[in-house]
Amino acid sequence: MKQAEFDVIIVGAGLSGIGAAYYLQERCPGKSYAILEGRGAIGGTWDLFRYPGIRSDSDMHTLGYDFKPWKERKAIADGPAILNYVRETAAENGIDQHIKFNHLVREASWDSEAALWTLRVDDKSDGSERLLTCRMLQMCAGYYSYEGGYKPDFPGESSFGGQVIHPQAWPEDLDYAGKKVVVIGSGATAVTLVPEMAKTAEHVTMLQRSPTYVVSRPAEDRIALGLRKILPEKTAYGLTRWKNTLLQMLFFRMARRRPEKVKERIIGMAAEELGPDYDVGTHFTPDYNPWDQRLCLIPDGDLFHALKDKSASVVTDTIETFTENGIKLSSGELLEADIVVSATGLQLEFMGGADLVVDGVAVNPTDLHGYLGIMFSNVPNLVVTFGYTNASWTLKADLIARYLTRLIRHMDKTGAVEVRPIADEDPGDAPWLDFSSGYVTRALHRLPKQGQSAPWKLNQNYIQDIFEIRHANLDDGVLHYRKPGDRAFTVPEPAHTQPIAAE
Repeated sequence: MKQAEFDVIIVGAGLSGIGAAYYLQERCPGKSYAILEGRGAIGGTWDLFRYPGIRSDSDMHTLGYDFKPWKERKAIADGPAILNYVRETAAENGIDQHIKFNHLVREASWDSEAALWTLRVDDKSDGSERLLTCRMLQMCAGYYSYEGGYKPDFPGESSFGGQVIHPQAWPEDLDYAGKKVVVIGSGATAVTLVPEMAKTAEHVTMLQRSPTYVVSRPAEDRIALGLRKILPEKTAYGLTRWKNTLLQMLFFRMARRRPEKVKERIIGMAAEELGPDYDVGTHFTPDYNPWDQRLCLIPDGDLFHALKDKSASVVTDTIETFTENGIKLSSGELLEADIVVSATGLQLEFMGGADLVVDGVAVNPTDLHGYLGIMFSNVPNLVVTFGYTNASWTLKADLIARYLTRLIRHMDKTGAVEVRPIADEDPGDAPWLDFSSGYVTRALHRLPKQGQSAPWKLNQNYIQDIFEIRHANLDDGVLHYRKPGDRAFTVPEPAHTQPIAAE
């Protein structure tokens, strides 16, 4: 059997990748590893996005690592503070010494005979191609393309005399002071940009095709700050983490069980903030139930304040065409603009866009079923980190990182060199993400699926996952192990009915 260069390769040096490396060092100290980062810096999302006001839409007591307390006052933190937190974690634990920057993984190929992965990597520092090998591969590359966000082809856009910008490629030298700005979109990015740009722009208009649920929350967690004064740092952090996690879960459960009541309350809170004369029915009343799409969090009601002081406004309409001076709407109204920001979403992708090959056969992601939301049917020695959609990403990422270390130690104990989940019968087909957001529905035809029941069904429940992932039975009959000299597994042909179509 060939010798691997690394026991484990982690792809991605963002929030998930740094956390995964921490657990690997702590729980499997004898294992060699490397982190391959396609860009030239640590931080992932928090280094890539540079638009004004960039911040978390989850509180940092749950988005932060469970092993490293969040020490800043603001629980809803800005991007630079989060980036500093991730970099600090890497430096404190020597993780930064294991990162290979500008190493973009193009293909991951598994060889059963050698029991190793070979990664074809573009070294962007010198333009060369490299091959790196490992026994276990952990993908922490996130869920969207770093090459660029989603931007529709707007009618007449070429006639517009100003600038059109996507938040994922924000120009460092953009001067919007005293300018008229239109932000297209109503998601987390749009509700962040609008109040921040409104501080210096002449006026900012949020142009939305349809409303989103917007919830105001204090930027500082008073209970967390109080606990810090009377308890040890880690104890206070742990209690706050559980408090916020349980509140998130309770709110999600209520939204699923009594959607009309939750909808009424969210819209009512917006009406209380904006006053009786504001048309909340048009601009802040979605036609779907809460958590059918992700809710938008605004710290200390900043968007509502910008609307009340008239530095910003919301228009709910569709675009007929761009003009030289702005955007003509279907209603006939003309929105004048010097700058248009297309906050129209992300491009989702699997495996960081890398091709997946098993024993010389290209794997189509849509033929795969997720196992515990961590591994994939008939794909060996691969763990993919994908967080929650209804709670903080890192809650799930922490569970996955711990799971991998347990799996590695179990394989070492039993002498196994390969592990893969195999379904005895068709687990059934369901979308990987049960979300109606456009950025999700556009990509379903490129993503794996989940099944109809455990362990192939993706949970969106942290408590349930603690039992099913952290305390998982590693000999459950679904995970199949192979030792040196054992016959290689025969991979069955995928048997699915209808593919899940794009929007």
